[in-house]
Amino acid sequence: MKTIDVIVSPEGASRIETNGFAGEQCRQASQFLEQALGLRQQEKLSAEFFQTEVRDSQQARQSS
Repeated sequence: MKTIDVIVSPEGASRIETNGFAGEQCRQASQFLEQALGLRQQEKLSAEFFQTEVRDSQQARQSS
């Protein structure tokens, strides 16, 4: 299941977490929230993001 979580700390800082998205899909899915919340201060990519990118590259090489 794909989800986008918006976490707001008691101090008012917000954080967006995407789950179930592959590679760049997470950025595309959360883009509207990032724009609404303002300037991004930090980005931390999950292991899932990188595993998907590697898998896609390997599949492209195999089909060539």
